[in-house]
Amino acid sequence: MSRYLYAIGAFAYRRRWLVSGIWLVVLLGVAIAGLTAGGRPTDDFTIPGTESQRAVEHLRQTMPEYGGAQTQIVFAAGEGAKLSDPGLAAGIGAAMAGLPAVPHVAAALSPQQTRQVSPDGRVGLGTVLWSSPPGEVDESDLDALRAAMKPAEAAGAQVEYSGSAYPGYQVKVPEIPEIIGVVAAFVILLITFGAVVAAGLPIVTACVGVGIGALGIYAAAAVVHMPSAALSLALMLGLSCGIDYALFILNRYRNNMLRHVPLGESAALAVGTSGGAVVFAAVTVIIALCGLAVVGIPFLTYMGLAAAGAVLVALLIAITLLPALLGFAGDKVAKFIRTPLRPGRARQVARTAAFTPERTLGARWARFVVRFRLPLMLAGAAVLIVAGLPTLGIHLGLPSGASQPESNTSRRAYDLTADHLGPGFNGPLLVVVDLPANADPATAVPAIAAKVQREPGVLAAAPGPVRGSTALLQVIPTTGPNDPATADLVRRIRHDRANVAAGTGATLQVTGTTASNIDTSDKLGSALPIFLVVVVGLAFVLLTVAFRAALVPLTSIVGFLLSVFAAIGIQVAVFQWGWGAGLLGITPGETISFLPIIVLGIVFGLSSDYEVFVVSRIKEEYGRSGDAQAAVRNGVGLSARVVTAAALIMFGVFIAFLAAGDPIIKSIGLSLAVGVFLDAFVVRLTLIPAVMSLLGDRMWLHSRWFDRFVPDFDIEGNALQSDRGSAGDGGGGRHEASRVTVSRGSPR
Repeated sequence: MSRYLYAIGAFAYRRRWLVSGIWLVVLLGVAIAGLTAGGRPTDDFTIPGTESQRAVEHLRQTMPEYGGAQTQIVFAAGEGAKLSDPGLAAGIGAAMAGLPAVPHVAAALSPQQTRQVSPDGRVGLGTVLWSSPPGEVDESDLDALRAAMKPAEAAGAQVEYSGSAYPGYQVKVPEIPEIIGVVAAFVILLITFGAVVAAGLPIVTACVGVGIGALGIYAAAAVVHMPSAALSLALMLGLSCGIDYALFILNRYRNNMLRHVPLGESAALAVGTSGGAVVFAAVTVIIALCGLAVVGIPFLTYMGLAAAGAVLVALLIAITLLPALLGFAGDKVAKFIRTPLRPGRARQVARTAAFTPERTLGARWARFVVRFRLPLMLAGAAVLIVAGLPTLGIHLGLPSGASQPESNTSRRAYDLTADHLGPGFNGPLLVVVDLPANADPATAVPAIAAKVQREPGVLAAAPGPVRGSTALLQVIPTTGPNDPATADLVRRIRHDRANVAAGTGATLQVTGTTASNIDTSDKLGSALPIFLVVVVGLAFVLLTVAFRAALVPLTSIVGFLLSVFAAIGIQVAVFQWGWGAGLLGITPGETISFLPIIVLGIVFGLSSDYEVFVVSRIKEEYGRSGDAQAAVRNGVGLSARVVTAAALIMFGVFIAFLAAGDPIIKSIGLSLAVGVFLDAFVVRLTLIPAVMSLLGDRMWLHSRWFDRFVPDFDIEGNALQSDRGSAGDGGGGRHEASRVTVSRGSPR
């Protein structure tokens, strides 16, 4: 593989105008498609095959107005006033009368029609039924809804909104975290390379990749239901992976160049050597993200495919556009900045890394790990296990109004409803009753409602509309939508449905936003073990093929599982238990039901990145010297600086998403940031080297048949370096140091 990558790098460097032009055309083409196709990501979390979804599909056939999105309007009177006061009642009545004129409103019910008014008369609930499904109600229609409520507000009523569609319900992908991430990445790269051009190139290539990925998602959204979270995830991974992949190749290029390897040869060798690890790492991430499809949930599948597409673009740009841009940059990547306090420090650090890497801080850390391998291994494992203990108390769910900040209208609606009517009014259940042809709805439906009313945890069960052989019951739980007791109630009604419908011949299905969220969480929870098995099996196969030794993937998998365990544990402590929630601007709630699967897939991919970058250098050194201890010291020393920079960039990009307002984006950002940080620094740069040092030569044992039947992909580029006379950094930089005269002048 290294020879093919070398040829690609050489071609891209030599034909840089052509390669750059092709990428410009691709960017413009995707931009035109994305901006003209009319697609946009949505927030529809439907899961085919669940009971709640089957009930919704049945309602769309029999009662279309109940098969779409719903908005709950909360009217609240001021202190000492009631909704029944003449002025307030007239204003609310005028507001409700204007709703039929709002586009795509199928029906509207006032608080008097829903009969949901608080005992003190201060708060009442109205309902708007939309013809559009959840996630597809346009903001313009919701703006018209808000405008229709002005008479109620003018009369003195406070009006708030909640439900499956409400003003501002769509997840807005924030720009601030991306800007923060880019700035943080540039600072880290400037410290790493000590040169403005070298720091800027990975940013430029990553931004091109992110632009293609984001615009491609908008184009795809015109064809499929692309979830909004897919855009955020693709931006996170596209930016972080794009910078990291370019960083690894650029670092190799500059080290080659500093040792006076011709510029074109330096670029080709960098792509042929470090590019192999980049390709393997990217393919691992892509396969892990595509593996989300095994869960069988459409929005997760599209989310994974969108993020995988962003990573694929980042990979292609790293091995083609980057060497082309290096052709334009030339030796400017070694034009070091002047540091006022320590003049010449940047040049000194770069030359030390190129010629005497054993003197770097990374090399000193590697020697420290090898020397104190046993206590470091025990301490590192203990830290990860303790950090992950909160995972044992995880509670999965989807965000409700209670999870939103107090500035959000759905949070204010939730609080008003819970305080004045009860938490269960925030998450009513719908029981769809399908009656036989000979049944009398006037007697059968009230009888079923009475039996549901007697179920523990039911505050009220009221018969609703009847159309043909289909009837609706609205069930108000005593607990809120994300309370485990509400989930127990849904399961209990479903389990007892035969007794509830006894004597009527009816069949019952439980649906509604709350029941749908419960079904989603249950489906994701049951899919998690399957996905874990797929990911672990994939890791074992890929890493065994890459490193041709069974113990390498085994140790990597254990480290990956510890990283994920710790990351989810810290997420539970912050987002469920509220540790540091005020400091981070977080409202404690539940763990997003699809977060564990997302974290598993992404941290697996990124941990494989770092595993490949670190262990490939260790294997490269071991193949050269045959000394397992020296290989760990030298391999970690050679890779520590660039892996540290890559992990800090990833951490900065992910943690910046805590600045977002949406709890889904915040929880994903925190979990990934913690997972990447712990995996890079605790697992890949500490635990794995410690274990490899303990095992010594046994780490690389494999059966003889393995060499005969499993191809060697040569991700370290050993064959290429042998062909080229060990000109590359990974091949002979450290060993050639004594033979190279260090120039104090320009590198070229």
